Amino acid sequence: MTTEIPKKPSDPLPTEFFMAPGDNPYDGYAEVRRTCPVRRVDYPADSEAYVVADYRTVAETFGNHTVAKSVEHAPDWFREALKESSPILIKNMLTSDPPVHTRLRKLVSKAFVPRRMELLRPRIQEIADDLIDEMPERGVVDLFHDFALQIPMKVICRFLGIPVEDREQLHQWGLVLSGAPYTDEESNRRLKEVSEAVEVYLTDLLGTRRADLGEDLVSVILRAADADDAYTDEELVSTLILLIIAGHKTTANLIGNGTQALLRHPDQLTLLRDRPELVDTAVEEFLRYEGPVYRAPPRYAAEDVTVGGVDIPCRSFVHLLINSANRDPEVFEDPDRLDITRKPNRHLSFGHSIHFCPGAPLSRVEGQVAFTTLLRRLPGLALAVPENELEWRYDNSASRGLERLPITYDRRLPRTAPAAGGNGGSDA
Repeated sequence: MTTEIPKKPSDPLPTEFFMAPGDNPYDGYAEVRRTCPVRRVDYPADSEAYVVADYRTVAETFGNHTVAKSVEHAPDWFREALKESSPILIKNMLTSDPPVHTRLRKLVSKAFVPRRMELLRPRIQEIADDLIDEMPERGVVDLFHDFALQIPMKVICRFLGIPVEDREQLHQWGLVLSGAPYTDEESNRRLKEVSEAVEVYLTDLLGTRRADLGEDLVSVILRAADADDAYTDEELVSTLILLIIAGHKTTANLIGNGTQALLRHPDQLTLLRDRPELVDTAVEEFLRYEGPVYRAPPRYAAEDVTVGGVDIPCRSFVHLLINSANRDPEVFEDPDRLDITRKPNRHLSFGHSIHFCPGAPLSRVEGQVAFTTLLRRLPGLALAVPENELEWRYDNSASRGLERLPITYDRRLPRTAPAAGGNGGSDA
């Protein structure tokens, strides 16, 4: 399904273009890039809002501080809705601008350096193999829920020092928080309940960890906070919420989206199976081709501003369409072709400039381990349903992934030493 694009560039794009474009949004993205790459959109409904669809303008806007991330620049109704239903969500680096962003980013930047993430590779490998061991010898498996989602959730729980038995509760809370703010009163009531529950849980975790600091990420964050004496507990809790949500949903989508892309392109599947050393460039291509985050978090015009030649009024929403930029033919040769050997690959799936995702090194290692392990241990991997039956999910956390990924395979091979490939830290 492809959303119909209004013929007049002056007409706003419909809500479904933004929030429910279906299994193939790329034809619509191409039409918008061709006709008017900065264009009004009806999302949120009845608001002054714009999408940015071409690579050059998206990349430039990432660094344009007059298009701000802080909700203080959002329309009054939106800002008040967030503060009322989930105030803890808006006190981390994802919803801030310099110098606040710079200060909050310091809490996690040192923890996610590639060298430190590479040390996690053996544990990630163990988790991936354990999950495949739990699969039947043959049959149909939902690879998204039984593998793609489980790897990053278990890893982030371990990295944060959170009990593994709490991961399902955290995942369910994350699903509710991802939709903030909602358009109906009942959903916002539930959002407020979940926000309060998460805040209590993480505040207790901070208190417990302060009494017995270890080597986990929560302890790293607490040491950094205590050293600078410049952070509130609300900021610490909000940062942990961001890490939990972003730390598992996006990587789960990377693994799920990338696997379905491989299964739809048998030549690339065979190439990666035969040459697992290509996994580094393959992961970058999956991030570009079917990005796990289809747009950047919302931005707001802090003043009247011109973006891509279009005048945007103060307090307008500005949405950067990452997955559209990643298919821009002005930057990527034959952009609608999956090519796991593609170089260079300057995709924007991890953001850009000062807003480049600090968790990128961890996500890359998890993806490298996941794909090499799947192809090594599950020969005959194939979709268990027709391609057109795969259902895509979009939400307010800006993620794009599959609801389910039913797969089959010929047999399940035993654990062996990992194949060569994957340096865990190369930049896109």
